[in-house]
Amino acid sequence: MRLNVPEQDYMYSGHVGCPGCGAAIAMKFFLKAMGEKTIIVLPACCWSIIAGPYPQSTLQVPILHSAFEAGGSVASGVRAALDVKGDRETTVVTWAGDGGTFDIGFQALSGAVERNEDFIYVCYDNEAYMNTGVQRSSATPYGAWTTTTPGTQWKRGRKKNIVEVLAAHRIPYAATASIAFPEDLLRKVTRARETKGSRFLHIYTTCATGWRMPSEMSVKIARMAVETSIFPLYEVIDGVHYTINHTPRGFPVDEYLKLQGRFRHLAEDDIEQIQEMVNEDWQLLLRKTDQRT
Repeated sequence: MRLNVPEQDYMYSGHVGCPGCGAAIAMKFFLKAMGEKTIIVLPACCWSIIAGPYPQSTLQVPILHSAFEAGGSVASGVRAALDVKGDRETTVVTWAGDGGTFDIGFQALSGAVERNEDFIYVCYDNEAYMNTGVQRSSATPYGAWTTTTPGTQWKRGRKKNIVEVLAAHRIPYAATASIAFPEDLLRKVTRARETKGSRFLHIYTTCATGWRMPSEMSVKIARMAVETSIFPLYEVIDGVHYTINHTPRGFPVDEYLKLQGRFRHLAEDDIEQIQEMVNEDWQLLLRKTDQRT
């Protein structure tokens, strides 16, 4: 079956992303829906490297590199400059990793969306600081190995629910998306592009290097994250109206965890605890959508 995906690409081949890089796949689909009237703000992240050093660029749209913590404020400034020029056609996008969104960049992001600045903020989430050596972030899930949670010191805290944090700001649009569901991703990018005010997209992007998995498993693992309810696909309008976009097939979390070396150390009791957490989160999401089971 042919997917309804635009033919036009806005990425050049030959970039320096790792084989199987979910972040590169995400950008490819994202720009297909955004088109050429886009400016990308890139805080420090994997994509700062993938994009290439000036004057080269992987992307066929303008890029502005920014400090790690400044994605929200730089996008606000770019939007203001375009408004002064009378340019209302170009969409400003911050494209940041989980470190530049959940952690280091959160103060600028929160300030910008509290003011309802008119831009799209995309977090491509590979669940750690991958560009600097696979260090733990607040997006790292419970049970995961990183270089700063080694051996028996694997992460014992739960992952921050960043979409709920952004929804609490009552922004016009927030949504999750996955590289394994491209048509859903494209639809959400299109909706974000056509919405005014602050919009937030949380895209699940696998990382073969940091997750200790074969590169050819990138999309399969992303799909399993959705089908186990670990990463549900949903959207939130104005912070209060929730819609689930895909009903998971209900696979046990072990089917997802066993595909990745970063969870290899977990015992059966640990996996059962993760399953309980996922079940609890899924039921909470259902209650918010009035889809109780």
